[in-house]
Amino acid sequence: MERGPLRIFSGSANPALARSVAEQLGQSLGALDLGRFPDGEISVQIGESVRGTDCFIIQPTCPPVNENLMELLILIDAFRRGSAERITVVTPYFGYARQDRKARGREPISAKLVANLIAGAGADRLLAIDLHTDQLQGFFDLPVDHLPARQVFAEHFRYLGFKGEDVVVVSPDVGGVHQAKLLADELEAALGIVVKRRSATGTSEVLEVIGDFSERRVIIYDDMIQTGGTVLDATRALIERGAREVHCAVTHPVLSGNASERLAASPLTSLTVCDTIPVPEHKRFDRLVVLTVSLLLADAIERIHLDESVSASLHTSHYHQPRLFGG
Repeated sequence: MERGPLRIFSGSANPALARSVAEQLGQSLGALDLGRFPDGEISVQIGESVRGTDCFIIQPTCPPVNENLMELLILIDAFRRGSAERITVVTPYFGYARQDRKARGREPISAKLVANLIAGAGADRLLAIDLHTDQLQGFFDLPVDHLPARQVFAEHFRYLGFKGEDVVVVSPDVGGVHQAKLLADELEAALGIVVKRRSATGTSEVLEVIGDFSERRVIIYDDMIQTGGTVLDATRALIERGAREVHCAVTHPVLSGNASERLAASPLTSLTVCDTIPVPEHKRFDRLVVLTVSLLLADAIERIHLDESVSASLHTSHYHQPRLFGG
């Protein structure tokens, strides 16, 4: 079946990333009028016909999470009522992902609730980068394309000469070992693990560090950084064990509170993040590196639009330049 024309729209959460994705595909962003009523309610007006189109809405649910999530739901409803042929939600960062189980009695499973809201609003498909856990894909009653940012980091660190036995990729907790192992394989590097214990108040304590770090360059690899506590604890533990340099590669730079100030004052050699979440100027510091995922997303959007395999592109060492879909 021939698909309707491709159109890309952006919510207000990360318009710079959306513009970059659209440019990769030879498009301009679709016309949207986003605003607020006097009482704070969100107002949406699509400024062009979307009837019969293949629409992609780029909107990470990053802080302010509730504002961006509600805006996304209203956008989906507007496109559904505008008779779009298919609506794909592109959430480079998916909020509420950590509340994916009942750790204690009488707690919500908010990740499932948000998945239900997105499906109920009328989305047909979801495209995300580095969900907090792989099993979140099963929370959605619609197709999910889950992209790893690992290749983006691998290409960056290879360019900087990080390769071979001089490099150790470290998972800051046991749950992230699989992803750290995949990045280590990409760089032909060794693997290390930080074993920590998290208290009921959210603070963490390093219990054990596994691996040989003496005079080696270390990359701590994780999916998100919020307060920076985990990274700072791991950095100190690795330096105590002889690491020559400690770098950190994290997909989603949430950077809550004074996280940037704490990281800037730390012995961390560099912090490399992706632009899944915009990093405002006041949170940037001289050792922060921001990589773009625009080509990764554009490649996936192209493949979804053409009904081609998305996973096939993840086995290549470089993402090819997407084809252009005029605009």
